[in-house]
Order: sequence, then structure tokens, then C-alpha cells
Amino acid sequence: MSDPTVVFVAGIGNSDADHWQRLWHARLPGSVWVEHRSWDDPVRDEWVRDLEETVHAIDGPAFLVAHSLGCTLAVQWAADHPGDGVVGALLVAPPDVHGPVFPERAVGFDRPVLSWLPFPSVVVVSDDDPYGTPAHAEELAGRLGGDLVNVGSGGHLNASSGLGDWPVGWAVLERLRWAERLRSRSPR
Repeated sequence: MSDPTVVFVAGIGNSDADHWQRLWHARLPGSVWVEHRSWDDPVRDEWVRDLEETVHAIDGPAFLVAHSLGCTLAVQWAADHPGDGVVGALLVAPPDVHGPVFPERAVGFDRPVLSWLPFPSVVVVSDDDPYGTPAHAEELAGRLGGDLVNVGSGGHLNASSGLGDWPVGWAVLERLRWAERLRSRSPR
């Protein structure tokens, strides 16, 4: 059995060349990037459709690596499409859609559907993310049935945070992917 295809799910504005998502994408041959018509004015239903089309175009299972609004998208996609080929998700810096700095231009994301994900997940948070507090991330991980990893100070865990290839995040991803490999190869 081959490893799941890694699907990168970026947030508002997309992830630029210095963002850890882009660096990891370059590191992982065969990984794919979810594209959107508008990166600056996201509409929930359009973004969910884009993720759905990307996942369905993959031959075999998918593994989501999401950042910021991409986390919200992944969770909302899973609520609409449970069990549709995704075997795990790394959700980094999920924003609080009801928080004081959540972008108003993100249409439809303010009504999150939070339920237990049908696949393993890890929610990664920093202590000083302006878009989501550690308490928010802890509650989210609990409601999704995922694990929580707090990486300390790191802002929004994006290119502005100066993370580069972000070895700490890569280690979390690899642990989650190895756990999935073991699960998929064990007798049922």
C-alpha cells in the first residue's frame, strides 16, 4: 500500500514561497495544493468544493496539511464529506472564527460545524497566535477528537513567524503520518 497523498490546504492570501507549507510541498514529491479562485475573499462553499475536487482527483487516500483558515476549511469539508478518502490531518494555527480579528471578508466560515473527525488529527497552536488562543485550540482539538500540540511562542506559525522549514512542525507531521502507516498496515 502506498503512502497517502499529502494535500496542502492554505488560508487567506495563500502561503508564499517562504511559508513552511510551500517548503514542505517542495519536499514531498506527489503532494498537491488546493487552489481557489479567490485567495483574498474566501467563500466557504466555494472553498469546500475546491477541496472536494482536489481530494477526489487523488488516486488513493489523502492526508491534509492545513494552516489558518485552511484548518477551518478542512473541518467544514469533513463535516460535509465524512469518510471521503482522507486518513489524517495536521491542523496548524486554527483561527477562532468568532474572535476579534477574524477577517470579515471570509464569507460563511462563521458557522463552524464542529464534530468528531472521521480520521486522526493533530491541532498545533502557539501561545501568542493573534487569530486563536491556546484555549480555543484546546477546545477545538477536544471537539474534533484530535490531539493538541502547543509549540510555545510562534505567532501565527506562518512565514512572518520566521519558521523556515519548521523542523518542529515537520516532526509532528511525521509522527502523525507514521501512526497512519502503522494503522493502515495492521490486520483488521
